[in-house]
Amino acid sequence: MSNIQTIEKIEQQTFVDVVRERRSVRAYDSTVRISREEMTEILELATLAPSSSNLQPWRFLVIDKPELKDKLLPIAFNQQQVADASAVIAVLGDVESYKNAEKIYGQAVEAGFMPSDTANSFIERTVGMYSNLPPEVARQIVYTDGGLISMQLMLVARSKGYDTVPMGGYDKAKFVEAFGIAERYVPVMLIAIGKATKPGHPTTRLPIEDVAFFNEMPTE
Repeated sequence: MSNIQTIEKIEQQTFVDVVRERRSVRAYDSTVRISREEMTEILELATLAPSSSNLQPWRFLVIDKPELKDKLLPIAFNQQQVADASAVIAVLGDVESYKNAEKIYGQAVEAGFMPSDTANSFIERTVGMYSNLPPEVARQIVYTDGGLISMQLMLVARSKGYDTVPMGGYDKAKFVEAFGIAERYVPVMLIAIGKATKPGHPTTRLPIEDVAFFNEMPTE
């Protein structure tokens, strides 16, 4: 086996380990803090996730001040991980992310990924289409993209030795009001992140033959 093949094998195994070791953790060490620098790096790596038309509609509200976590606690139905985790990341979807199309595609031109006339065409089509979507369709798009980045964020966190738990159980209307979230931002989920004091419970998964089908779906 060549050196390159050996390195690739190690990298593949490392990734598999990260996937297998990720657990939904609800018991955290409340003394652990994650620096702004490290949190920023985690978020930057997470933003390598794909998104519709590369509009990157995700927005993060990182809540790490104790008094703000306490404020969030009753809104999240008193789930203790909200108070004890190093931070709670609110993943939001921006239904007006098309307004960044010129900046996004302009960066692609500067990086040499596409010619300027192609970028201008993309900008015109993207803004025209996304700005006229029905609200429910626009929300569905950012929910999908928000799910993609949330999973990537949790895997990045695990690779750095942190634990997470995604939370859909919170009062979205009260969250929006309490934290002054503008109407253009759709709450997708909350993610607690920190160091576990108890491991997440092992879970089972359905056999792959129960969930994966090739070329056609079962009739029942």
